[in-house]
Amino acid sequence: MHSKKLKYSGWLIASLLLVCSPVLSQVSDTAQSINQGQGAVAKGNGKSIAWRSLSVDEQTLLTPFAKNWEGFPPARQQRLRKGIKRWAQLTPEQRTRAQKRFVRWQQLPPEKRQQVRNRFEHFMSLPSAERKRLRKQSRDFRNLPPARRAVLRERWQKMPPAQRRAVMERRQMQRQINRQQRQEMRRQMHHQRRH
Repeated sequence: MHSKKLKYSGWLIASLLLVCSPVLSQVSDTAQSINQGQGAVAKGNGKSIAWRSLSVDEQTLLTPFAKNWEGFPPARQQRLRKGIKRWAQLTPEQRTRAQKRFVRWQQLPPEKRQQVRNRFEHFMSLPSAERKRLRKQSRDFRNLPPARRAVLRERWQKMPPAQRRAVMERRQMQRQINRQQRQEMRRQMHHQRRH
């Protein structure tokens, strides 16, 4: 039973990784540069990982990739290995959510999938502080009561495109002004410390 469960998990993980693979490969340069800034990319430090060096569990979960494993670039091997390690650490609830997301992903038309990939690439190209801010905004929105979220969604959807753009531009301008004000305050504080 355990072996059957591992095999099923392996195919599911492989499918999830394949879905994410185009996105991951397109942003691998970004991810690699981030990793290099923090240290080595992985234990292999950019070296190919031999199939025989994988644990039995890793081989079972990565079975769909066994035939082509040796031909994969080291960065992809490391991403796949890292992905199954993350999968192993997920709670059953998190795995269920991932499976549901995968099913929804499969049901998306190709143009919608490309749209999602493009948004992900754009998100990954943003500065770290901006990504952090967007994640916080998303968490804050999810933590709102469902009725409040529904009202905000409806209001946003009813806005004409020009008005949406204007709102987004105002927010962007306000963030830029806030950023400039913070930089100016830092300069003043630095100047005061020096004198």
